[in-house]
Formats: sequence, C-alpha cells, structure tokens
Amino acid sequence: MTYCVGLCLKDGLVFLSDTRTNAGVDQIGTFRKMTLFQNKDRFFALMSAGNLAITQSVKEILLQGQSLKGRNLWTAKNSYEAAVVVGDAIKQVYERDHSALEKAGLDFNCNMIFGGQVKGEKPRLFNIYSAGNFIESTPETCYFQIGESKYGKPILDRVLNFTTPLNLATKCALISMDSTLKSNISVGLPLDMLVYEKNSLKATKLVTLDDANPYFAMIHQSWGEKLREAFNSIAEPSWSGTQKSSDISIPAKKMGSVPINTPSSKAKAVKSSVSKKATLAKKVVKKALPKKK
Repeated sequence: MTYCVGLCLKDGLVFLSDTRTNAGVDQIGTFRKMTLFQNKDRFFALMSAGNLAITQSVKEILLQGQSLKGRNLWTAKNSYEAAVVVGDAIKQVYERDHSALEKAGLDFNCNMIFGGQVKGEKPRLFNIYSAGNFIESTPETCYFQIGESKYGKPILDRVLNFTTPLNLATKCALISMDSTLKSNISVGLPLDMLVYEKNSLKATKLVTLDDANPYFAMIHQSWGEKLREAFNSIAEPSWSGTQKSSDISIPAKKMGSVPINTPSSKAKAVKSSVSKKATLAKKVVKKALPKKK
C-alpha cells in the first residue's frame, strides 16, 4: 500500500509520498513513489500508487521520452497535454499487460498524482486513474490523495484551502502523513517531499525525511500531544441537563429515540407453554426411573 498527497495552492504545489509497497510479517518493500521531470521551460512531479510493476512501466515510458500520439512530457505544449501523455502511457501498459493480469486474477491497479508547470501558465495538478482519464484540481478542491487516504484526510479538510501559504501547507501535509503512519502499517518511512514555488521551474525545496529528521520528529511528537490536550479540554457529556452547553439528553427534532423492544404477550405465552412442557417432561422421566432400594 502507499499514501501520496498533492496540493495545488495559490503560491505553488506540495507533493508528499511514502516509500512502502508492502508490509508483510517478514518482508517490507521500499520503493520510491515520486518521480521528477525538469527542463528549462517546464517542471513536473509524478507520484504513483497501485501495482508496482504497472506504475514502474508507466514511469519508464515517460522517462524514455517515448512519443505517444506525437508528443511526450518534453514536447507537450502545456500541463494539460502532459497529463494526457501520462494517461496515454497508462493505456499503453494496459494494452500490453491487462490480459495476462486477468489470467492471473489480478486487477489493473494504477493511480497517479501528476502536476507541475509549463512556462507561461499557472501550476496545475491532476489525479490520473487506471483508465488513463483524469480530473484537475480547482481552488475549491485543491488537493488529491491516492493510496491509503482516509486517515490523513480530516486534517486537510479542516485546515487547507487554496490561499494557504506553502509553509503552512507543508506542515498540514506532514501531519496528514503522520496520522496515516500512526494508523496503518502499510505506509512507512522514508518520505519524499517537494515544495514547488510558483514560476521557479525547478525543485528548490526537495527533501527525503526519515525518523531522524528533527522537524518530522517534532511533528510526530507534538501532534499526538496537542490532540490529547484538545481532547481533554472538551467538556464531557451531561445527562442531567445541568450544563446546557454539554447537555446530551436533548432529543432530536426530526426523529425520536431508538425504540426499546419488550417480549410480546404471544412470546410470553409461548415461553410459558414451553416451560410447562419441560416441567411435565421432567416429572414423567422421574416417575419412569426405578426407585432406589
């Protein structure tokens, strides 16, 4: 499994990925999920999740600069065309491998976050699916996740928006990753992080983090402590109604309480009849037994 998150913000892009591909009892696989493409007039980042053999094949096609319908990442006119190139690479691998995968009982599983900037346009971010189609981020939906996403989503939803500064977004992404690491063993260190500043067209802030990184170690410790503090600061529920702000006993307006069912008269009669029959059977057995001398 894996976890990758990409953010598209007013000031640039943030990419963060783990490096774990499996977490068996006696086998832990570590493979890099982030790939970067840089030229004088463009910069792209690609993060992948899914079947490792499939995603590696797609990345190799892109790295080789293979022409897909007359274009590749180095010749695409804009980021949208570059996303189409990534989708075409996925389709090519699908055409080659899907029959063999089906025979082996495996799904064609490949999801990617792709983003960057071509000179003259704004930074853009895409979520590309196994079918090769994709969606683009918007100011209203400014991040994408792939892989084990559920644990890291709440902090993104509560904190992040399109105008969030890059440094604050970096912290948010790392907390999202730490929450995932805490709850799922299939996501693991080290982490690859890129903070791309708008119009730079290069990776000025790129780092690989492990448990010895002082900032990530501080995030890991502080986030747990702050969560416990926040939890303990919230009032406990009041069932007596003496504390209005924490009164939990006020009923809902549109639906009543869950009904409590009790045995019906028929059920009681059946139970009574069964009980009488059992008592009678015991008496008959007792009479049938020979008396002790």
